[in-house]
Amino acid sequence: MDVLRRSARKSRMERIKNEHIKEIMEVKGKPEIIDVIEKKILKYYGHVKRIPEERIPKLIMDWVPLERRKRRRPRKKWIEGVQAATTTRNLEPDQWGNREEWRLISGRRRQLL
Repeated sequence: MDVLRRSARKSRMERIKNEHIKEIMEVKGKPEIIDVIEKKILKYYGHVKRIPEERIPKLIMDWVPLERRKRRRPRKKWIEGVQAATTTRNLEPDQWGNREEWRLISGRRRQLL
């Protein structure tokens, strides 16, 4: 929303609701950026899961580093984002096998919990 708010030249100090900002910028009814990103992530995840085991993208996705991480809050992993997207869209982890079905169900809008 911050990008839209800046583009509309409206400050948070003006206390304008997000819905009104979307109307000003004429983006009401269009999919949210999070939905678009999650859809692309799920599409790539299905692609990588279907490719042969010896290909580099598949090996990298299944690879686990051997050494420990530094002391701090652990960074969010890509696969954790995929798992979060599959749970918000009520997808099963093994549905990626059929390309057409995966394309249809991964394109569904996410459901708020």
